[in-house]
Amino acid sequence: MVACRVKRLRSGSRKNATYAAFREVGRVIRTVQLRYLSDAPLRRRVTAATNKVESFNRFSQWIGFGNRGVIADNDPIEQEKAMKFNALLTNAVIFHNALDIAEIVRQMLNEGWEIDPEDLAHISPYLTEHINRFGEYSTHELGIQPDAYDPKLDVDFTPLREQGLTAAGLGQAA
Repeated sequence: MVACRVKRLRSGSRKNATYAAFREVGRVIRTVQLRYLSDAPLRRRVTAATNKVESFNRFSQWIGFGNRGVIADNDPIEQEKAMKFNALLTNAVIFHNALDIAEIVRQMLNEGWEIDPEDLAHISPYLTEHINRFGEYSTHELGIQPDAYDPKLDVDFTPLREQGLTAAGLGQAA
């Protein structure tokens, strides 16, 4: 039965509904590819978004360095725990990095530096140089209550919004 249908598709009969459906799918794919190839801003946005996802994945793999990132347990529940722990740890480090970046920007603003929002939009929270994965960790600070988080950063991002640029549209682009 399957061989008969494949034979009909190979014949290129334009009356065959499956052949016509595949032909239309091919046309849609070509249209999307041509739009992508002819639209430079779209290519830049796709490249920037892809680079950000790849950067996050590299950072997450760097964080989950134990056992070279291989989940050796065959139990699906244990595998899920390992993946969720790695995601939690990755997000905690990203949040800590974002807090550190915001504090440095605030210090620079207080010192009179002028911060260009476009430059600030290129800063990544996937920093690893300051993390000592194999060092000794003190836990005596665990009882210290941190200051309340201030989400307000005194940088005017309206020029980026007026240009239609967002964080997704900035970054390393081709």
